[in-house]
Amino acid sequence: MPVLRHARRSLALTAAGLVASGASFPARAAAEGAPHLDGATLGLAWLIPFVGILLSIALLPLVRPQFWHHHFGKVAAFWGLAFLLPFAAFRGLDLALYEVLAVALTEYLPFIILLAALFVVAGGVRLKGTLVGTPAVNLGILLTGTIIASWMGTTGACMLLIRPLLRANENRRFRVHTVVFFIFLAGNIGGALSPLGDPPLFLGFLQGVSFFWPTQHLFLPMLFCSAVLLALYFAIDTVLFRREHRLREVPPEARVPFGLEGGINLLLLAGVIAAVLMSGVWRPGVELAVYHVPVALENLVRDLLLLAIIGLSWGLTSRDSRRLNDFNWFPIVEVGKLFAAIFLTIVPAIAILRAGRDGALAGLVDLVGGAGAPNNLAYFWLTGGLSSFLDNAPTYLVFFNMAGADPQHLMGEWAVTLGAISAGAVFMGANTYIGNAPNFMVRSIAQERGVAMPSFFGYMAWSCGILLPLFALVSLIFYAGA
Repeated sequence: MPVLRHARRSLALTAAGLVASGASFPARAAAEGAPHLDGATLGLAWLIPFVGILLSIALLPLVRPQFWHHHFGKVAAFWGLAFLLPFAAFRGLDLALYEVLAVALTEYLPFIILLAALFVVAGGVRLKGTLVGTPAVNLGILLTGTIIASWMGTTGACMLLIRPLLRANENRRFRVHTVVFFIFLAGNIGGALSPLGDPPLFLGFLQGVSFFWPTQHLFLPMLFCSAVLLALYFAIDTVLFRREHRLREVPPEARVPFGLEGGINLLLLAGVIAAVLMSGVWRPGVELAVYHVPVALENLVRDLLLLAIIGLSWGLTSRDSRRLNDFNWFPIVEVGKLFAAIFLTIVPAIAILRAGRDGALAGLVDLVGGAGAPNNLAYFWLTGGLSSFLDNAPTYLVFFNMAGADPQHLMGEWAVTLGAISAGAVFMGANTYIGNAPNFMVRSIAQERGVAMPSFFGYMAWSCGILLPLFALVSLIFYAGA
């Protein structure tokens, strides 16, 4: 099933590099003599293509699903060209070429290669076995998904566990709540502890945030949310299980012993982690300049290693196992096309934000405190609110830049602010079906298995009733007054 198809899917979708850092320690350094884009000279009209592609991703899969499925690439190309052609005409071909190469070489390609590596490796692991969906078994699956999401990615964790979870509950009458909580936990909140877990955190890693920074600073908020949700789920499922009296009749299926296919991919997953870690700690100081854009040797080696891992996973995994996992390449093709448009169109937005109070978004900068004393509650709720309906990756980058885009400062004195931005982007992707890539994917798979999943707004009734009070507590406990 397309990981992004239907709703904007955050998949991580979006935008990895769209940022060009702005403070004293730029995330994307430019070589001497490189063209320079001054955000203070850009008006809000330059944001129209960026807003257009995000709204297209959010709305067209819902209102025109067939059109979107067949023409999403054309829509992405339209918005990309709507920015690039006027930009080249008014700002010059040199600057346009530089911005395209900078985004492609330092952000887009690293991001899409990591996504592809996690997608291919996770898609080669298949959990099989006959389970009975008792409250204890269901809780165990949700807990497992929450734990592994930070290391397999939320999409990988969902791909691995959603079908075993649905099979286990085949003869349950009440199943919707189980899928909803699975989306909350394995599809979103569980991915908060590493750059592999959710796209915004990998974008932060590309901007200079340490690999284990999220593990250290998001662990307690993630643990709090997970513990509350797992306890609430177990209570609800226990009550509903007792109300069922007897299990629903379903066609009998042959019992399958518990087991794991494609175990070699777990070793390859360790290789993905090692490659990303290597690029964060190995600094040989060697760069290749392509039209003023420096490409660091450690990042080039990382991306080549990830491509090699993709090849190994594809060659070493049984085709039957991937077929039974419903593996196909459509999600990565979709992500690649949509990402390209977002990466391009967010360039002026980031430049304007780097201009701070001199830019056209000065009001928004003031709302979160700008470069002065940060309003961490505003950072948490604004990042989360936009991540719920647009895409959490570019949203993270927007607020990362608002906070100064200096990773050393953000990991130090402004650590609470970076934590608020990160938690808002990752956690609140669970608020809607279009908040994160796995959400709609899980919904589609569940509907195929006969689960009467709620509508878009029906799901929001669940998330508003359960998650918003929880996130209010998170903001007060961890980010208020800090």
